[in-house]
Amino acid sequence: MNNKYVGKGIPRVDGVEKVTGEAEYVQDMKLPGMLYAKLKTSTYAHAKIKNIDISKAKALPGVKAVLTGKEAYYKLGIYMVDKPILAVDKVRYYGEAVAAVAAVDIDTAEKAVSLIEIEYEPLPVVQDIEEAFREKSVLVHEHIESYKWIENVFFPEPGTNIANHFKLRKGNLEEGFSKADLVLENKFYQPQVLHVPLETHAVIAKWGSEDRIKIWSSAQSPFAVRDLFGVALGIPKNKIEVTVPYVGGGFGGKAGIHFEPLVALLSKYSNGRPVKFVATREEEVCTFPCRQGLLAKVRTGVTKEGKIVAEEIQYLWDAGAYADYGVNIGRASGYSGVGPYDIENVKLDSYTVYTNHVFGTAYRGFGHAEFFWAIERQRELIAKALGMDPLEFRMKNLLKPGSRTITGELVNENTGRVDKCLELVAEKIGYNITKTDEEKDREKKTGKYRGKGIAVLHKAPAMPSSSATSAIIQMNEDGTLRFNVSGIDYGQGTYTALAQMVAEKLHLPIEKVKAVYESNTNSGPYDWQTVASRMLILAGNAVLDACDDLINQIMEVASVVLRAVKHELALEDGYVYVKQHPEERVAFDKLAIGYVYSNGNSIGGPLIGRGKSIAQGLSNLDKETGQGRPGLDWTYGAHGVEIEVDTSTGDIEILKIVSSFDVGHVINQTLIKGQAIGGIIQGLGTALSETLLYNSDGKLLTRNFVDYKILTMQDLPEKMEVYFVETPQLDGPYGARGCAEHPMISITSAIGNAVSNAIGTELYEVPLTADRVYKAIHK
Repeated sequence: MNNKYVGKGIPRVDGVEKVTGEAEYVQDMKLPGMLYAKLKTSTYAHAKIKNIDISKAKALPGVKAVLTGKEAYYKLGIYMVDKPILAVDKVRYYGEAVAAVAAVDIDTAEKAVSLIEIEYEPLPVVQDIEEAFREKSVLVHEHIESYKWIENVFFPEPGTNIANHFKLRKGNLEEGFSKADLVLENKFYQPQVLHVPLETHAVIAKWGSEDRIKIWSSAQSPFAVRDLFGVALGIPKNKIEVTVPYVGGGFGGKAGIHFEPLVALLSKYSNGRPVKFVATREEEVCTFPCRQGLLAKVRTGVTKEGKIVAEEIQYLWDAGAYADYGVNIGRASGYSGVGPYDIENVKLDSYTVYTNHVFGTAYRGFGHAEFFWAIERQRELIAKALGMDPLEFRMKNLLKPGSRTITGELVNENTGRVDKCLELVAEKIGYNITKTDEEKDREKKTGKYRGKGIAVLHKAPAMPSSSATSAIIQMNEDGTLRFNVSGIDYGQGTYTALAQMVAEKLHLPIEKVKAVYESNTNSGPYDWQTVASRMLILAGNAVLDACDDLINQIMEVASVVLRAVKHELALEDGYVYVKQHPEERVAFDKLAIGYVYSNGNSIGGPLIGRGKSIAQGLSNLDKETGQGRPGLDWTYGAHGVEIEVDTSTGDIEILKIVSSFDVGHVINQTLIKGQAIGGIIQGLGTALSETLLYNSDGKLLTRNFVDYKILTMQDLPEKMEVYFVETPQLDGPYGARGCAEHPMISITSAIGNAVSNAIGTELYEVPLTADRVYKAIHK
């Protein structure tokens, strides 16, 4: 494609505002008469609430409202409505919000919270995912059947801790295993981890007269907040206005709805004064959701030639105390749960299971980073058992044009090429698992062993058929443009990519195109949610549709002004001109709000383009077999890593990472590389150090960055290379497909495979901390 803007490394359109501090976040905002909110949270992981005494807190001067679950009696849930705004009758995890205060300042609010007295009766705690899965386990929710959920999509099992059971069946499993020369069965585990956005959750709410509610939130999706708020509290949507300004990172943790209803209720009980809540870092860790944990059991049958003939998988997802996005993670990991492999016979059961842990939600990769730890480690173990090169083994089994996925979708030439991604990675990393005698001697002398590992990945957007978005493009009086989409750019750079598309389509200098950053449900066009790596695709198509609408309006007026039919006209650099006679032209600014002739007559009017896009072609999946079309498009990729393991300490040093993704078509070279490197680094944290730890009573121990280890600059590899394969997505804007979540997926498995290659030690649990590796070496 010979494009002027699309495909180029255009600087971020929000870059200057962010680095200068001009960008305004919810935490920066202050309204007249504003109050400040604080939470009283549970000190137990599971306990009955016997009594709450708020009398002392209410009597404290400066306190305007104190709420418990009796006043905030509504339940929330995007797929399963199971979470009270404040705990009612019992608490289900350490850190759960039990009461809330609004006061004239933070100090008063904190003092009031300390005066609230709660009497608990401790209950048995269930933390182990296998124990929670058992029939006679302690129940986190005794009456699942009383909840509302999206029927025919999610399938909870009353009388158990199972919030959802997704089943997938393809082929004949017994027949497949009968053809296997080798059957290998393993168990793999990933713990819960944190999102760690730079900006913690923040909300301001004002409950006005006639139940008119205004909310400012650091959310990923203003329309999702409005929708879920309205459903939970029974408020018509036209009375709810949600504004999302700049957001300092989300990674899935700010999707859906969180404390917006609570803060709004505090405002209501404070006679309509605005109330602001900003989570402390400890509240961000203990009270807000994390990424689910996963226990995966994988049984695989292969022939001696290396062909996978059958696979049986059980995924047990540690949902924590509430379902939230967790049930959909279980579903999404179910329909893509064998990875990008062509396997005829599959049985997969994915269970989302309640425990007394912090509840899980969406997180970059939406379950795929977790289950690929199991799948890609299992592939490595099989290759080793067969005495086959792991690269060769994968290439024999990867999906290719003509293959069918486990849900029955046909892979064609335009689907994307995971095999090309893997070949490219293997070439650039210099993949070879055989060491020379010289290398072996050096390793023995130094105690530092080097290894290389590879892993593949895939993911499609996990979204319903109703996942729609829209766009508005308006021409200003001077011929410049502004466009609105209500999906949120919270760091991924999508608004810049959309601006490139607009400039390209309208043949206008990109300096004349402005993205409107503040998203507002009253003034902005509808968008479902900014999740699932869907925004570039759907918002991109909506923006291009809006461009077409705007161009049509421009041509309608210009054809009259220039006395030419529309197909004889073209656009260039802010002008409409006649193709045969380029000197006959009219500038955009003359058409923007209506063309005026010299005699005072006018035609046209303000130029406003509107566009829309929806996830077409998706289907519900069969309840018993999981067959159907769940994915709008699939993005494939691969990683290769080279590491060095110090056997005297167990430390892993990442020497080099090479990654490749088939993104259809690159829209912005600079931003997509930054996006990829950011995801890779986030994956490294999961692989090497990050984990939530609880004591035997379910109390969360890792509540700050002293105990919860995220990577620092000194932990990063010196060499990171990112490459892109471009197999155009036919229904994507300029052929593009999403790549926001994918760089994080399979980083853990590539490193685990490299450790195996380096020292011959097989690890089945992450993070790969120095002590875990050391113990495995010296076991």
